[in-house]
Amino acid sequence: MSRRYAFPHVGWMAVFVVVPLVLIVGFSLTSADGGVTLDNFSDMMKYAPVFGRSLWLSLISTAICLMIGYPLAYVMSREKPAVAAAALMLLMLPMWMNFLLRTYAWMSILENSGFLNQLLNVFRLPNVHIINTEAAVVLGMVYNYLPFMTLPIHTVLHKMDKSMMEAAGDLGANSAKTFMRVVLPISVPGVISGITMVFVPGVSTFIISRLLGGGKTLMLGDLIEMQFTGNAYNPYLGAAISLVMMVIVLLSMSVMNRFGDGGESAVVL
Repeated sequence: MSRRYAFPHVGWMAVFVVVPLVLIVGFSLTSADGGVTLDNFSDMMKYAPVFGRSLWLSLISTAICLMIGYPLAYVMSREKPAVAAAALMLLMLPMWMNFLLRTYAWMSILENSGFLNQLLNVFRLPNVHIINTEAAVVLGMVYNYLPFMTLPIHTVLHKMDKSMMEAAGDLGANSAKTFMRVVLPISVPGVISGITMVFVPGVSTFIISRLLGGGKTLMLGDLIEMQFTGNAYNPYLGAAISLVMMVIVLLSMSVMNRFGDGGESAVVL
């Protein structure tokens, strides 16, 4: 009887997940004349720099989010509930705005005559050129994805039993050793979750790279979109690139999950 309630979910998954995946695989293995071919995958080799750039910028953005998000989550987890709640509110407040509007706002801040350079002019400092560069793309990804790094880590640290830190202090551990032996191992699952939630959308982003990169910083999301729209219409190559990107994402998530599973057992150290 209970299986009947699963039918809507199974149907939803079949229509919106399985069928698109089958279509992507089918398009990636066929040519314009309908024949089966692997040429679509070999044609991707000329876009190897785009793959490398996407992975590199995503790794940089993830590392910066981790360096900012972990200390922020740690401080919030040790503050009073009212202060922590206010900090979480400020962290989540920009997320209430549309993703596209947030990116457009950064365009007006970073452009040559934007708010940043106007502020520098007030202090008689030289202007900086950030818009339409890889630095602008990284900045946009860090700004948009920082909450996805901070919140999982904060959740883990907030639920941590504070008596464990007190016990470490009673046993003679200083603050640095307590952090390395107790806090850091406990927070590993949150760190892994945050890395996954930042790296995966970072690899596939295209709005940020298009608006803040000015079309000069081509990434995988932009490359895939180009194959399905405009003069470069080639859905077979676009499907092949999409399939390879999905494999990269799944492998990354698999590696992160394996480290995450090991991170929980590391608490006993």
